[in-house]
Amino acid sequence: MVDIVMRERKVSKNRDKEYKVVGIDLAGAENRETGWALLQGYNVKVLTLYSNEEILRKTLEVRPLIVAIDAPLTLPKKGKMRLADKEMKKLGCAVLPPLFPGMKMLTLRGIYLASKMQESGIKVVEVHPTSSRKILGLPVAKDVEKIRHSLLKLGLKGDIEERRLTIHELDAIVAAFTAKLHICGQTVKIGDEEEGYIIIPSLSVKG
Repeated sequence: MVDIVMRERKVSKNRDKEYKVVGIDLAGAENRETGWALLQGYNVKVLTLYSNEEILRKTLEVRPLIVAIDAPLTLPKKGKMRLADKEMKKLGCAVLPPLFPGMKMLTLRGIYLASKMQESGIKVVEVHPTSSRKILGLPVAKDVEKIRHSLLKLGLKGDIEERRLTIHELDAIVAAFTAKLHICGQTVKIGDEEEGYIIIPSLSVKG
C-alpha cells in the first residue's frame, strides 16, 4: 500500500491543497464512456463524459496543473510498438501498443485531445492505471468495490465516498493519483523522448 504521507519534493504542502490534477480514462469512441476525475489535494470529483468537446471543455474549465490520460499519446517511429511499450512488458505491465488492433482509434483520439490541451498551456502525460494499481499494491482485477475501498484507504474523499463508481471513473481517479505522484517526484518515465513516455509510480512509494 502507498505511504500517503508523501514527501513533497517539488510542491510545498500548502500548495498541495490548492493545485488541481485531472485523470482521464479515455474511450476509443465518443459514444462510449470516458471516465474523468479531478483531484485537488485528496478530494476527488468524478464524471462520465463522452464527446471530445465535453472532455476539453470540462478540463479547460478547471485549469489543472497536469492531465494524465490513459491512452497512447504517441505513435511508434517504426513497427507497432514503442520503446515504452516494450519496456512496460519487461516490467510485467500488460499495455496495448498504439497500433495493435482496436487501439489506433483510441491513440489518435488521445493524441488529438492532448494536443488541444497542450495548446492551452496544460501539461499532459500518458499513464496506465492498471499498471499504477499493480505497482501501488492496489487491486489489479477490475472489481469496482475492491478498487474503490483501496482508494478510500489512501485518504481520498469526495465523490468516491458518496456513490458507486464505474471502472472508467475509478481508473480516471488512479490516473489522477499518478499525476499527483508525478508532481511530487514519485514516478518514473518509461520510454524515450523520441517515441514518448509512459508515467508510472516509483516502486519506492509502495510500502
